[in-house]
Amino acid sequence: MTSRNKSRNRNGDPEEMEGGGATAPTAPHPAVAPLAFLLGKWRGEGEGSFPTISPFRYGEELLFSHHPSKPVISYTQRTWKAASGEPMHAESGYWRPRPDGSVEVVISQSTGLAEVQKGSFDAEKKTVTLQSELVGNASKVKQITRVFQLVDGELSYVVQMATITTSLQPHLKALLKKI
Repeated sequence: MTSRNKSRNRNGDPEEMEGGGATAPTAPHPAVAPLAFLLGKWRGEGEGSFPTISPFRYGEELLFSHHPSKPVISYTQRTWKAASGEPMHAESGYWRPRPDGSVEVVISQSTGLAEVQKGSFDAEKKTVTLQSELVGNASKVKQITRVFQLVDGELSYVVQMATITTSLQPHLKALLKKI
């Protein structure tokens, strides 16, 4: 009789193991495979600035998770003040890669702001470029862009923002390592 034990895979999803041993990683859904380089937990530091605020530094953790039966990636992000560890910002959403190399993203921020973004990915260069289609529940923010890139095992991103009084310009950038 073979014993069956419950465990969690690298994405935190339950999976069964035969005889208590380790299992091979589960292949991602074919639609998600080109963005598999994002999957996992990332942690690092970033800095922010904008003409209307003082520059700041922050710690950050991103989690891109996925269930192999679904053609989407779940996304969560949280930041904290670099100096004190005090929580700052959080957001979550879903990334839906399309067969034509495009990607659709919805993000809900802890501030109440909601984003619908569309963009493209290059699996070979390990880049994702996003542009807001809609920024909801925001009286001042009019446009947001995000560019993610994986180089030498480090995930970097740049977020640009435009408001009713300021044109599109850099707002956030970070460098993260997989943990």
